[in-house]
Amino acid sequence: MKIVVIGGVAAGASTAARARRLCEDAEIVVLEKDAFISFANCGLPYHIGGDIKDRNALLLQTPESLRATLNIDVRTGHEVIHINRELKQLTILDRNLDKNYVESYDKLVLSQGADALRPPIPGIDHQKIFVLRNIPDMDAIIQQIDEGARKAIVIGGGFIGIEVAEAFRQRDMEVELVELQNQLMPPLDCEMACDLRYHMESKGVQLHLGSAAKEFIDAVGKVNVVLDNSLTLVADFVVLAIGVRPASKLAIDAELKMGGRGGIKVDSHLQTSDPDIYAAGDMVEVTDTVTGEPTQLPLAGPANRQGRIVADNLFGRASQYRSTQGTAVVKIFDMTAGSTGASEKTLRRVNRAYHKVYLHPSGHAGYYPGTAPMHIKLLFEPEVGTVLGVQIVGYDGVDKRIDVFATAIRAGMTVFDLEHLELAYAPPYGSAKDPVNMAGFISSNFLRGDLDFWYAEDFPDKVSNGMLLDVRGVKEFEKWNIPGSVNIPLRELRSRLHEVQKDQPIYLYCRVGFRSYLAYRILKQKGFEQVSILAGGSKTFNCFCRTALATGKPGVPFVSHAEEKLAETPDALKNA
Repeated sequence: MKIVVIGGVAAGASTAARARRLCEDAEIVVLEKDAFISFANCGLPYHIGGDIKDRNALLLQTPESLRATLNIDVRTGHEVIHINRELKQLTILDRNLDKNYVESYDKLVLSQGADALRPPIPGIDHQKIFVLRNIPDMDAIIQQIDEGARKAIVIGGGFIGIEVAEAFRQRDMEVELVELQNQLMPPLDCEMACDLRYHMESKGVQLHLGSAAKEFIDAVGKVNVVLDNSLTLVADFVVLAIGVRPASKLAIDAELKMGGRGGIKVDSHLQTSDPDIYAAGDMVEVTDTVTGEPTQLPLAGPANRQGRIVADNLFGRASQYRSTQGTAVVKIFDMTAGSTGASEKTLRRVNRAYHKVYLHPSGHAGYYPGTAPMHIKLLFEPEVGTVLGVQIVGYDGVDKRIDVFATAIRAGMTVFDLEHLELAYAPPYGSAKDPVNMAGFISSNFLRGDLDFWYAEDFPDKVSNGMLLDVRGVKEFEKWNIPGSVNIPLRELRSRLHEVQKDQPIYLYCRVGFRSYLAYRILKQKGFEQVSILAGGSKTFNCFCRTALATGKPGVPFVSHAEEKLAETPDALKNA
């Protein structure tokens, strides 16, 4: 069998390597139009910033190494320009020799990935405007810095835009970031991106959210970026990081069936509408794990798994790709953001019923040094409690928890199952009640009717008909409080119940929700019927209604039954 793979890097290289492991006698050819067959594209920003010092560390494989270890015929600088499905032949441009030739195939695999978006904005072809998709892109950006560039403008506040902005700050550059949406990291729900915004601002990145570039103008070796709000920014160079589009032209010209989002339509075996052509990676349309909708998610993990599945099917192993749930994580200076499954805005768009909870557990035991609160948002189905989506923003332990939640979603687990997970614990790594367990406890309590919530977005309109009761300590209240609230510290609540009227709704809040939960249980058992807790406490409230405490720096860790004591420590009330 002769297998030809178009495209290397993740899906293509995985397909070829797995195919060789399954069949020593197959002829395997990999055609890559660029100069590098396998490189760590996710590591590009970290070489720019200096975390990865050796450029060669990004070069995972070479044509020579793949030929030596796997006997794969790898041809770089070879671009496929036409597929003749009837004859099962490819027309290929050898860029090295500038000539065309024809290559036959028995089975063809398309894995060309995606191209960086370059929208038709006036001036988009300015020589100082770059993208970051491959090694030459990275080299060109580093050359600008080495030649004296001191200020950059990043267009796009997603994964690449944030990572590049951080890299530039690590090189002591001025950075301004422009994002069309009114938040960073558009896949996250807006409130979950707020802490990231505050943190990036605290690190010196100037943000222009809810703005778009409408024109690029040359400015004597620099670039003027004209925004749609009439503001003009100027920098030594610009990096476009506004997303990618599947590299589908070859497939479209070959009249393969395409999906509605521009990706190649494949079945569960990753077979296209042509039984002799498979496709994998960023260029294929996949199924969303939670919503069941077709979607396009350019992620390295799914691309590598898809390559492996393609190779299995080429040799009669009926492997299937099930779905993509969009599990992702990103480093933003000292913070980490992770997500998996559906967001709240996605569930609203597909009209899927859900409940949500917020919590702020520490990354590990609060009494062990080096931890800080994280912000978890858990979305789950009413009644049965199936986990639908999770987002986490914090400083330590975020990646560990998002992986557990991702596993829970893949397994179809419920919040009741989360209560019973047995997870590793030692003070430097976690807590006896892990944040995942805590998310399960809170959600399960809600479904069992042991607590009720009000939400920060309800303020002020939906909570104006009752008593806004702050059960934090006096010093915390004096430092900051929600306007219109009354302070009765938790420790005094039992002796001051006469100050709380039973005939009105009681809207409780504290810093993270723990003290208000204790207050809720007291009030409910004393005959108060209309009681609810601010989900996530004042820390979540700060993500909806920014206060002076939202500095972008970590607050003191949460320790149950010790929050008021911790509030007495120096600088404890400086940050949210």
